[in-house]
Amino acid sequence: MPAVAANKKNFSVKKGQVIFSEGDPVTGIYFVYEGNVKVHKKWGADKELIIRFANKGAIFGHRVLGKHATHYPISATALEAGIICYIDMEFFEATLKVNPQFTYQLMLFFADELHEAENKMRNLAHMPVKGRVAHALLALKDQFGINQEGHIDIELTRQDLASFAGATYETVFRVVNELLQENIVTTNGKKICIVDNDKLFALAQEASLN
Repeated sequence: MPAVAANKKNFSVKKGQVIFSEGDPVTGIYFVYEGNVKVHKKWGADKELIIRFANKGAIFGHRVLGKHATHYPISATALEAGIICYIDMEFFEATLKVNPQFTYQLMLFFADELHEAENKMRNLAHMPVKGRVAHALLALKDQFGINQEGHIDIELTRQDLASFAGATYETVFRVVNELLQENIVTTNGKKICIVDNDKLFALAQEASLN
């Protein structure tokens, strides 16, 4: 820990600030101290696919480990004001070599990430949009929890929700309206509340079986 404290660099980010962009040269690894970050890739000419969200305590920019990884394969953008911790690649790799427990935990994290990525690709290929939106909302609830008002504790634009579900804005807007009419969710601006978790879960499960 003293070595990490001596080598880390903390910096503040503003809402919407790009932390690094897809194709930038690799320099190091990032962690979220405060706030939320979206990790995303280009998807076609003018679209993006949100791979995942990184909240407090999460690592990102780590898929560059390996001798042939010279550029970041993804972008990272702050969803709100926060604090980011940066550790340069040389020190991070040295830490992996001398701390086997940390390396083991990172390996388990990579395995979970790979499993999630495979599921996401399968869902994009086979799951209808309504099922993907249901799955996305349940995943957001699991990751961010519920605030005192009963909303999923992250504010997302409909465009970000669409990018996370792998769909167009117009389609997700229509699906959310259907969920509202069916009393499965309610909304308050950018905030979403899951009213009927069982029905939403059934939608996600039904779509995954088709």
